[in-house]
Amino acid sequence: MVLVAGAIIVALVTAALYVRAVRAREGSLDHRGGMRLVLWMGAIVPTVLLTVLLLFALPAMRPMETGPEDLVIRVEGEQFWWRVAYRPPGEEPLLSANEIRVPTGRRVHLVLAAGDVIHSFWIPGLAGKMDMIPGRDNDLVVEAEKPGRYRGVCAEFCGLSHALMAFEVVAMEPEAFDAWLLAQRGASTGASEGRGAALFTQNGCGACHAVRGTAHDAAIGPDLSRFGARTSLGAGILEPTRANIAAFIRDPQGAKPGARMPAYKTMSEADAKAIAAYLKGLQ
Repeated sequence: MVLVAGAIIVALVTAALYVRAVRAREGSLDHRGGMRLVLWMGAIVPTVLLTVLLLFALPAMRPMETGPEDLVIRVEGEQFWWRVAYRPPGEEPLLSANEIRVPTGRRVHLVLAAGDVIHSFWIPGLAGKMDMIPGRDNDLVVEAEKPGRYRGVCAEFCGLSHALMAFEVVAMEPEAFDAWLLAQRGASTGASEGRGAALFTQNGCGACHAVRGTAHDAAIGPDLSRFGARTSLGAGILEPTRANIAAFIRDPQGAKPGARMPAYKTMSEADAKAIAAYLKGLQ
């Protein structure tokens, strides 16, 4: 529809110019008439149209109000991933990372901050940009109208892997979201079983990462609880296959330069794949 409207406007303007310039009587065009045309078409008409559009859009630009019953989600930008904490009214925070889920038809209050340098939180299909500044909380209110997935990015240069810092917003039907949020509070399936779980502990992964249902509750790196249900690896840059997870464990800087996660290049490929299988099993 936009293309059709644009084509109609271009055709009308071209026809008007043709009539005015080509079919005009000899001597009817002069410098004063040309300057009047420039003044009207280049200044007066655009000014009036833009003013009308601004007055029409201003009411829609007012910040949405939130109440105490609305869901609060705190998102902190890190180098180079996203720390996420759901804070339902009257309940304990629920931690996650690199993915945000919201209910459709409800207002969600996003509290945005940064743990290291300035980041910029941007979901083009859902909300405008908002800076994330260390030591300060900024507020952004969003409301998804229909279920779907929205890709978000960091829009402020924050280091070597700035362009590799993405996330996904999943908008769910309210009932489905409530059920999902309730289920997240339980322990992940297979949280402390098998060879991969043992290797996860032996290699010190729990010193940085938390997994609900285990003794690992560190908050230095991303929370890995129910990691197997996520749709991306490394903050939106890789498909979470076992091969990609194993490669990321052994050499995270290879996929994300400047990442603070230490490399495990001396770890055998078999051990890395066992840990990857364990993480994929966290549902």
